[in-house]
Amino acid sequence: MADPSSYRPAPGSIPTDPGVYRFFDAFGHVIYVGKAKNLRQRLNSYFADPAALHFRTQTMVRTAAKVEWTVVATELEALQLEYTWIQQFDPRFNVKYRDDKSYPWLAVTMGEEFPRVFVGRGAKKRGTRYFGPFGQAWAIRETVDLLLRVFPMRSCTQGVFNRARSSGRACLLGDIGKCSAPCVGRISPEEHRAVAEDFCSFMGGNTGGIIGRIEREMYNASAALNFERAAVLRDSLVALNRVREKNSVVLRDGLRADIVGLADDGTQVSVQVFHVVDGRILGERGWIADRSDDRPLTELLEAFLEQLYSEDQEVPPHVLASVEAEDTLVEHLTQRRGGTVTVKVPLRGEKRALLDTAVRNAELALQQAKLKRATDLSTRSTALAEIAEALSLDEPPLRIECYDISHTMGTEVVGSMVVFEDGLPRKSEYRRFIIKSFEGSNDVAAISEVLGRRLRRLVDERSSDVRVDATTGEAARFSYAPALIVVDGGQPQVNAAAAVLADAGLTDEIALCGLAKRMEEVWLPGEDYPLILPRASEGLYLLQRLRDEAHRFAITHHRSRRAKTVVESVLDGVPGLGEMRRKALLKYFGSMRKLRQATVEEIAEVPGFGPTLAAAVKAAVEDTGGEAINLTTGEVTEI
Repeated sequence: MADPSSYRPAPGSIPTDPGVYRFFDAFGHVIYVGKAKNLRQRLNSYFADPAALHFRTQTMVRTAAKVEWTVVATELEALQLEYTWIQQFDPRFNVKYRDDKSYPWLAVTMGEEFPRVFVGRGAKKRGTRYFGPFGQAWAIRETVDLLLRVFPMRSCTQGVFNRARSSGRACLLGDIGKCSAPCVGRISPEEHRAVAEDFCSFMGGNTGGIIGRIEREMYNASAALNFERAAVLRDSLVALNRVREKNSVVLRDGLRADIVGLADDGTQVSVQVFHVVDGRILGERGWIADRSDDRPLTELLEAFLEQLYSEDQEVPPHVLASVEAEDTLVEHLTQRRGGTVTVKVPLRGEKRALLDTAVRNAELALQQAKLKRATDLSTRSTALAEIAEALSLDEPPLRIECYDISHTMGTEVVGSMVVFEDGLPRKSEYRRFIIKSFEGSNDVAAISEVLGRRLRRLVDERSSDVRVDATTGEAARFSYAPALIVVDGGQPQVNAAAAVLADAGLTDEIALCGLAKRMEEVWLPGEDYPLILPRASEGLYLLQRLRDEAHRFAITHHRSRRAKTVVESVLDGVPGLGEMRRKALLKYFGSMRKLRQATVEEIAEVPGFGPTLAAAVKAAVEDTGGEAINLTTGEVTEI
């Protein structure tokens, strides 16, 4: 890899104008394209301290051999040129959104003499009109089957069409009225194209116009006593209305828009798009991309919309997104469409509700992608191997323990230990720790106490002759030493944990590292600088899952204790109210607000309570005011 300083432009040579820059590798290939309001400011950031750069950015500048730039007049021109070059060069370090699954399209081959309708997947072709994509292939096939009764256009392959034309015999679809049989001359090419145009018009959202026209033809046929024709048109109306029912109205103002919801977890970004035509969802699609750097969601939205509205995707008049868009992006889309385009974030009403649904779908897609990575055997093996290589371990750590601390302003300090074996959580071996030896927000001391208690138990069980639990007959679980211990925190927490390992004489047996949240840095004992794993690394992803699971387990325990402490402080001193009856109150009423609003008679309905005790509880909760306590989560809010 090249040293970035070897091709860094001379100081003062980079202009301060807006423009677009390209990084090239040693073979002259473009590996990254970017735009900037100020070229000098942006490019200088790439040649700063490499340790301060995102890992992917570090890799890019070290892979590159030179950088060039082009000055433009405005930010809008920079955006347009960046879009053009990304399409032209396909740089490997630019963010690329990929479909999280393969979606079916409804296609009409308008470029052929006799247009054909079919459901397919994959890349689009020139001369074909596309609708969708759709969530389920079977659903759009049912829709096509209904529409062919109304618009009997060709749906057969070219081979079937040629055989029917050469034999002079129509296929079954022609005999049952689902095809106008242009192959045998029952309809002219012009008439068949008109049928195909009506099909596309209906799928494009002109449902009212098509249905209105067929209704008029039905009434005219009935008035002319052509009842057979009127009956056929009536059946066509029934079929069209059934198709409309499949795509229920979501926006009553008949809006045509794309609804774009984004979800981000710091390592990946998920996007869900609903294509709304005439107020109905006619298509949906999802993408997932690996985070290339720490850019805000506004810039990720810009990159996504540039990819979405490529040459074969029409820009709608409205885009409703979950994040704000830059004015230059709106101008760019307006020019691409040839008409006004608005990009905004709805705050209320049915549009906001639909946007929330898109965001929720994006979050679920992100969760499914994580679950797929977590449960895949080869992925887990890769993650463990990457951790072993990064930490210089002799073999992959098959048992990993992670520790976290939770407290509220230094009170109710608790610790958690979660266990992953072979990359999967072993929940039966999770442990919670209550820390009473000190008060205050001292995570370093808390980590020392929690880890010290766990390692002392490990040493004691190893030295004991009794290695089997007398009650269950199982081996003492704490006697199994982890191959790796992960603590939630940076250098101070890791050094404290290293001291505990040294005191227990286990430094050579158990590896140790810490994971800091801010930059996802991996800290090793005695090191002054952290280890930076690639953002898309499976090893880093596994460490993040460990850390997040330990945090979840700790905060759940902390909330339950906090709720219990708050309730005990409120009800402290009530005569006859012991621990069992307090638990009964916790189970019967979900929050202090509900307990405070309850009458004496309602409190007396709690098992073990009578009128006298209920009156005493009512008096105690009425003396406390101004706060509502959720007895499940421990959340305290003002009333």
